[in-house]
Amino acid sequence: MKAALLALCAVTILSAGTVRAQSPTPESDLINPARPIPTGKAPAMQVKLVKDTPEEKIYAIVFLKGDEVLSGLTDFAIKYKVGDAHFTGIGAVSSATTAWLDLEKKMYHPTVTNQQVEVLSLIGDIAAFNGKPVAHMHAILGRRDGTTVGGHVWELNVNPTVEVFLTANTTALGKRPDAASGLKLIDPNL
Repeated sequence: MKAALLALCAVTILSAGTVRAQSPTPESDLINPARPIPTGKAPAMQVKLVKDTPEEKIYAIVFLKGDEVLSGLTDFAIKYKVGDAHFTGIGAVSSATTAWLDLEKKMYHPTVTNQQVEVLSLIGDIAAFNGKPVAHMHAILGRRDGTTVGGHVWELNVNPTVEVFLTANTTALGKRPDAASGLKLIDPNL
């Protein structure tokens, strides 16, 4: 019985030296990389152009309580016709879904965070796939006890703010499907 339980569960050793079993992610909870990103979930988002040159534009994008960052960055890229960008950000969120990619399954295993956390690092890029912008981002989130969680971002629910600085380049980049991973990868030749 114990052997069967251990075969089904991953064991995490906590910093206090105790052992806690975590059930593997059920197949129904996995996230398909082709899942559409909802739009319109950042109604309080504010944007300011802080630098405008022929080669690039730099924007300050401020998300406020209740905004969802991935949706907002997708809306931003559509509205401002951004086809190539990179960005960084910091702030705080009340909940998040990050994930890690299971290459064998070509699916993401989600980690849901349902507590107030600091966005210690938010990095990402935007490139076009089939003529539409795709925001890709990773984050490290800091919990109140000093531990962190992170990965590929599927959802960041802002409280009280997330501040993103985005550099949009004039030369658009495209993405292509990658059969081996199931992802859309930037292809500099597109």
